[in-house]
Amino acid sequence: MYLLYNIAVYTVGFLLKIIAIFNKKISLFVSGRKETFSKLQSVISSNDQVVWFHCASLGEFEQGRPIIEKVKNQHPDYKIVLTFFSPSGYEIIKNYAFSDIVTYLPLDTKKNVKLFLQIVHPKIAVFIKYEFWPNLLNELKKREIDTILVSGIFRENQAFFKNYGNWMVRSLKAFSHFFVQNKTSKVLLKQIGFNNVTISGDTRFDRVFEITKQDNYLDFIENFKQTKYTLVAGSTWPKDEEFLVNYINNHASIDEKFIIAPHNINEKIIKNLQRSIKKKTVLFSDKEYDNEAQVFLVDTIGILTKIYSYADAAYIGGGFGTEGVHNVLEPASFGIPLCIGPVYNKFQEAIDLVNLQACVVLKNQENFNLYFQKLFTDINYRIVKGKISKDYILDNTGATEIILEYINDKL
Repeated sequence: MYLLYNIAVYTVGFLLKIIAIFNKKISLFVSGRKETFSKLQSVISSNDQVVWFHCASLGEFEQGRPIIEKVKNQHPDYKIVLTFFSPSGYEIIKNYAFSDIVTYLPLDTKKNVKLFLQIVHPKIAVFIKYEFWPNLLNELKKREIDTILVSGIFRENQAFFKNYGNWMVRSLKAFSHFFVQNKTSKVLLKQIGFNNVTISGDTRFDRVFEITKQDNYLDFIENFKQTKYTLVAGSTWPKDEEFLVNYINNHASIDEKFIIAPHNINEKIIKNLQRSIKKKTVLFSDKEYDNEAQVFLVDTIGILTKIYSYADAAYIGGGFGTEGVHNVLEPASFGIPLCIGPVYNKFQEAIDLVNLQACVVLKNQENFNLYFQKLFTDINYRIVKGKISKDYILDNTGATEIILEYINDKL
């Protein structure tokens, strides 16, 4: 199997170069990796002390972020190397201030990983949640580099727990310690012989809690909201927007305000959404904001988290699509009631919040109408449900400090 894996890696690498000609995202994936070694050599010298963090994409980066920033603050003499597998993570975070260099992880060939580790020579390697590359892990073990997994999640359907996955289990021996999110992960790892496991929880809770303490002031949202009840709909897709627009057009009180932040901010899509809304609407890109408007459309990225701080309630989009609901932790951290669509079973935090009744699942237009009216008219209900959301976040913070204690002991 190991031989087949190596053949597959080389084959995929060749095919990606061809696909890159026709696909912009794959083109970034391929072209970005051409610069990896030269970028590393320009920043990292043989005398540097290095901590290396690796993330698959943006979501994993957000889990690792509180650890990265505290390591950089507590150990300024160490250089931080941050790598990504996906362009969707790298392109957004490539100028991250807490890292000395951000780059792509090379494809997992034996030659690549040897050169990568020769240049980076990390004191400790930190993998966030996923990303198990056999050649890389084998080389880390061979070089006796302290390697940890943080915010890990293991499931029964993964190859490690199947008869055909024994060769992958050998790669896991590179990890000095596993910091996992739940008891199930610890039990599964124990079944295949790993006892170097700590249930630390999910570092994302620490991240979203920190966000509530930062300056979230936005003058244009302040001007739009004033003192009126405001529902924020974040990361919405067309099906979410269909229900939202129906409610706004036909049922919303003049004293309700709505901020909608679509997942896709393509100008044509935003304009079509704006035209479908019969109430007075303003766009972020308008720059001149009418505080008499009832709906604010966010046609930009990067400010949704701050906007949630102004919400009296939140609807989180994606729950009517195959991939499922988007991030529910950010709005929950501000202590507000939540609602989502019916596809959320891939996300433990959404399951938890639904079970706690801080988050309500909406399945059709009637659900939307009744629940949105409930949220608007019943302030005591909002306070009770919001407190459950906030308590859930507070009850699950602390993973970062557990992991930092281990890292600090090694540096």
